[in-house]
Amino acid sequence: MSREKVVLAYSGGLDTSVILKWLDLKGYDVVAYVADLGQRDDFKAIEEKAYKSGAKEFYVVDLKDYFVRDFVFTAIKFNAMYEGRYLMGTSLARPVIAKGMVDIARKTGAKYIAHGATGKGNDQVRFELSAAALYPELKAIVPWRDPEFFNVIKGRKEAMDFAREHGIPVKATADKPWSSDENLMHISFEAGILEDPSMRPPKDMFELTIDPVDAPNEPEQIEIEFEKGAPVKVNGKAYSPAELLKVVNALGSKHGIGRVDMVESRYVGMKSRGVYETPGATILMAAHRDLEGLTLDGSLINLKDTLMPRFSHLVYAGYWFTHEMECLRTFLEKTQEFVTGKVRLELYKGNVYYIGRESEYSLYDKLVVSMDDDLGAYNQTDATGFIKLHALPIKAHAKRLAKFGKNIIG
Repeated sequence: MSREKVVLAYSGGLDTSVILKWLDLKGYDVVAYVADLGQRDDFKAIEEKAYKSGAKEFYVVDLKDYFVRDFVFTAIKFNAMYEGRYLMGTSLARPVIAKGMVDIARKTGAKYIAHGATGKGNDQVRFELSAAALYPELKAIVPWRDPEFFNVIKGRKEAMDFAREHGIPVKATADKPWSSDENLMHISFEAGILEDPSMRPPKDMFELTIDPVDAPNEPEQIEIEFEKGAPVKVNGKAYSPAELLKVVNALGSKHGIGRVDMVESRYVGMKSRGVYETPGATILMAAHRDLEGLTLDGSLINLKDTLMPRFSHLVYAGYWFTHEMECLRTFLEKTQEFVTGKVRLELYKGNVYYIGRESEYSLYDKLVVSMDDDLGAYNQTDATGFIKLHALPIKAHAKRLAKFGKNIIG
């Protein structure tokens, strides 16, 4: 009897290695798939471990430029933050991983996909909604929602025992009391000791950024250049999307920029505590927002700010490949038509300071705004009629209140 193929989103860690072997024992031919999103991993070692764990095929797919160009830079164009703080490095990565997984399923003829996300997190939603949009016929196998699996593999100890029993290589190093997930945009930390939201993260937990206290005592000036909202140059040198993010990551890391510690609202309903390091994207988003101030009119900035939380929700919740997201992204690209120019920044001990910006598409008119206007570029008496017109509805409401013995509550 032939065995069905299943594509497993594989990391090489203990959990996905145990899941791989479990799927193999359940009668599936497992295709182990790794998305290269810039994480600092030894892919050759991961491949060897996959085959030792029972994989029949192995693929590592370089998706770094796709990830940065189409997802990270899109979020930067929207100045997107979930709940006002989280730049969504994990959220943006999941649809990229899912698309690669679907592509491998088509290539290998697999009818199933599998992942190691738990039933308590957001990632299960992101993976499965993305797959549903891209390949509706695929079915998902989710061990952490299967009692047959989680009643046996109850925790790390049982996973280690299972790995040893089945000859899966297990590192002998001590476990860190938290979990982490890394890509080129960020690294996230959660669980373990971080489940106490009152506890300060230990100093040795952080991997991508220096402690701002220990950052250089001298500020560093840099210049970011954008074309239609996308960063294209750093200090006058052009880079591919992934390389550019690497360069700015190094700058942010050096100066302790991009640390966030927050309690957020998971899509599945619970609160969770996450700690994030996002050095490069923090700098790029600050520069982009500043350039928009020069090149977008106020009403459009306001409209973007109004829609940004909706965009962020769709990203966070896993609705990237949807009609609503497509409409928002079409709107977004139109807004970025004139967001081209340069922004000069100063980096210092965890902070980003603005020191200058310029654009051939600038809406800033020095003659109009200057207090030393000798050429009559702006006639101040025009403001009288402007204010009178805008006061009309305010006065009408005030008169109505007075008629009934009421007044504006101030």
